[in-house]
Amino acid sequence: MSDEAPAAWFERLYRQAAAGEAEIPWDRGGPNPYVAGWFAREGVEGRGRRALVVGCGLGDDAEHVAGLGFEVTAFDVAETAVRTARARHPGSAVRYRTADLTDPPAQWAGAWDLVVESLTVQSVPRSLRPLVTRHIAGFVAPGGTLLLLAGVLPDGVDEEDGPPWRLRRDEVDAFAAAGLTAADVERFTGDDGRTRWRAVFSRAAG
Repeated sequence: MSDEAPAAWFERLYRQAAAGEAEIPWDRGGPNPYVAGWFAREGVEGRGRRALVVGCGLGDDAEHVAGLGFEVTAFDVAETAVRTARARHPGSAVRYRTADLTDPPAQWAGAWDLVVESLTVQSVPRSLRPLVTRHIAGFVAPGGTLLLLAGVLPDGVDEEDGPPWRLRRDEVDAFAAAGLTAADVERFTGDDGRTRWRAVFSRAAG
């Protein structure tokens, strides 16, 4: 990705996958288990609430959130991903949109009771990370919640080839610096042996 914009890189990958020339590494055929597991653990109820799914890819996380009763909008920078998500989930109530996280629609600011960010920030070069972090934090409405899932950059590692470029602890904490409060920051090792961040942030009501 170093020689092209993130949007172009993702669009090229999804086009190749649609043509049967590549596979999407994060396509599990279902929601991310560590996202779904958090909802199950917390007993989240979505009726009457609005959710935004960031970097929705093929839509599996968005469909899971919609199944909990949320009114869901999901977006991705890659037009082919959005088209594929709509085709994969015919009749879905999710509103799939093409949008760029570096320049999202202004009306999304402060508009969402729940924001789900799963593995998107780690796919963005570090030079853009402060900008997209501010935008993601800014989506959260008063009284709302942000759920973040990302890989952990190991201690003692300054940089890595990517994508992904996994997150340091200060990059997770940056969401709180952008106007949210950290409710829980969990570092855990999954069944696949990979270490991840799962963090929950909130914005004060009113």
